[in-house]
Amino acid sequence: MSEIYIIIGALLLLLGIMDFIWTTLWVDGGAGPLTEHLSHALWKVLWKMSRNYPKILSLSGPLILSMTLLMWIVLLWTGWTFVFAGNDQAIIHAQDKSPATWPERIYFTGYLIFTLGNGDFSPQGTVWQIATVCATGTGMLFITLGVTYLLSVLGAVTQKRAFAESVYGAGKTSAELVKNSWNGHNFHNVDFLLSKYSSQLSSITAQHKAYPILHHYYAEDKKEAVPLAVTILDEALTIFFYGIQLESQPNRLLVMEARSSIKSYLDTLYSAKIKPSNEVPPYSDLEELHNEGFPTVTKQEFLDSLEELEDRRKKLLGIIQYNALQWPK
Repeated sequence: MSEIYIIIGALLLLLGIMDFIWTTLWVDGGAGPLTEHLSHALWKVLWKMSRNYPKILSLSGPLILSMTLLMWIVLLWTGWTFVFAGNDQAIIHAQDKSPATWPERIYFTGYLIFTLGNGDFSPQGTVWQIATVCATGTGMLFITLGVTYLLSVLGAVTQKRAFAESVYGAGKTSAELVKNSWNGHNFHNVDFLLSKYSSQLSSITAQHKAYPILHHYYAEDKKEAVPLAVTILDEALTIFFYGIQLESQPNRLLVMEARSSIKSYLDTLYSAKIKPSNEVPPYSDLEELHNEGFPTVTKQEFLDSLEELEDRRKKLLGIIQYNALQWPK
């Protein structure tokens, strides 16, 4: 018996199964360590390549998801192959009873984990029969949870892009969103949208915590880009909260709820290793709104109120730069 093969196989299985369960079942754990490093490494490569070919980034999400699934398959397949290589007589031909070769063990293991049966081979002895059942069980677990994970991620991508389109439709910039919320007397027209956006963003935040890979689904069309939509919405909320006279503001509780939802979303950036920018983005200029007759506070009063938002806005700029986007003006 080659114990070293069994040890190698067991370690590979432990790594693969741990990372797989961590990523697919542990909602608060985010991505497993192997998945996290693989995702970040692939994103960095694609981000550098996209400087000349921006469309490449649109492939990042599907590619990272595919490579993650492939990594789990390779670890599972290789691990069980090494385990069955731990004894020359572990797997034999069903016909002539001769020991399986290395290529035949690979074939046998693949047959097991994809739940196709034993093929032309059979395990010898109780230990290897039990190992065969365990290999088939891990294969079924991978197929069931893998498909569920895949569908959950794709469903979340659709939901986050629907949110982005809704925000972008209300205003392509924060100033435009503010202007479109005016009803001639105050900004209460936006109350319903703020409640809707808070609910949607809370759901999207929970999905990003469970599936950090969502940060790597790049939208080539900027109207589907969540980082851009969140930035536009947050800048508009800043104007509502700090730049508009109190009596004309939207429902203040709804504004605070929406700002809280955005903060929770920004707190998920660490799981994708997205760092705040070193720069502070430019503040929205109230002069245009003031000149058009909107009830704004003075420029200095507005700027004095924004000192506490520097860290928050650096996070917004960080995710904008991470996604190769431009700060909305």
